[in-house]
Amino acid sequence: MTQPPRLHPLVEQATKTLPPLGKKTKGRQRRENRRVEKKESRQVTFSKRKSGLWKKAAELALLCRASLAIVVFSEAGKAFAFGSPSTDAVLGCADVDGNALAPVPAADDVEWEALEALCQETEAMGVEVAAEAERMSAVGKKVVEVQTQAGKRFWWEADVEALGEAELPVFARALQRLRDNVRRHADKWPSAPQPQ
Repeated sequence: MTQPPRLHPLVEQATKTLPPLGKKTKGRQRRENRRVEKKESRQVTFSKRKSGLWKKAAELALLCRASLAIVVFSEAGKAFAFGSPSTDAVLGCADVDGNALAPVPAADDVEWEALEALCQETEAMGVEVAAEAERMSAVGKKVVEVQTQAGKRFWWEADVEALGEAELPVFARALQRLRDNVRRHADKWPSAPQPQ
């Protein structure tokens, strides 16, 4: 039986020190449920978790045609509500003890089909927004690249001749926004007395 050819000693050493293939990160891990101590972090966590809860509730209502209502109170006492078909319709069908008085009137198939079409349209819009954000990021990188190549300090000093056809309209709109912001801030400053 023949032995496989030996590798160069440096290659052999490199292959021995390579990390094992597989996950590079710890991935998604379960977190212990406890109060977030920092107030700013707690507000961010509340906002993110609330939007995730809303998303899951909307999916449940859409997929199972369930009638549901969720009411969440923030630390400041502000109420946030989500309901399908509406919070009032769902809560109006229960008495004070939470017992059902009457079933929530079921929406007909036409309403559900319209809701499903609206959800699909929203998803398509999300894809378009992501594509546009990617395009805008590419334009921004191009402007910064041109600015760096020209040795300019600020993005608005970039050489417009070096920009492509796709970048020019975006660059022009950014310059207009910059001009409007400068004008708005200049209007807030008291005008200097005119010499006589």
